[in-house]
Amino acid sequence: MTEPADPQSGPQGSATYLQLLDEIRAGTLLPGDRLRETELAERLGVSRTPVREAIRQLEADGLVSHVPRQGASLRRLDYAEVMELYEMRAVLEGTAARLAARAASDVEIDELDRLNDRLAEEGTGAEAARLNRVFHATLLDGAKNRFLAKSMVSLQKALMILGPTMLSDAERAESAVVEHRDILAALKSRDGAAAEAAMRAHIEASQRLRIRALRERDRGQDET
Repeated sequence: MTEPADPQSGPQGSATYLQLLDEIRAGTLLPGDRLRETELAERLGVSRTPVREAIRQLEADGLVSHVPRQGASLRRLDYAEVMELYEMRAVLEGTAARLAARAASDVEIDELDRLNDRLAEEGTGAEAARLNRVFHATLLDGAKNRFLAKSMVSLQKALMILGPTMLSDAERAESAVVEHRDILAALKSRDGAAAEAAMRAHIEASQRLRIRALRERDRGQDET
């Protein structure tokens, strides 16, 4: 029997899509997890139609793949893909920092300073992860380049597949705050080259920790 059309499927599909993105970002949904329409619809309190639409959008984003006889599941990136993602992140965010050193207003730089101070106070956890995302988004806004911003949106969605932020590690969270201060110092002095170099160093530090985490995960899977 065909499921009846849902007149609210469009808005509900968008809301469901955003909710699933939040769950991927938070690590509630992990790489390899099955996305069963019935289970998700029941848990999210919607019909299967918006869930199906949301899964299709996630597939279009490259976050979900279909496995024969199993259905949709959250993609699991291999080592090469992780390296490529971080290489592109270093290029794009490094460029954003260089452009922001020239184009960001004093108000925007002061806001970045405030966000980093709050991040230092927060330490780890969901709020720290949110503040870190806002810091990087604010810096990107300061670059004032719409094409760069559009490229970053696509990259950020792909990065979600990696799972929770590395800021869940207390040592990494402390280091990130210090690295942000290096970026801020370059922005305040309007030194584009230094800002780009500091941002690239920041991304590469996160990449090294991510690679270690992936190797530990793979080692654990080999032992099971």
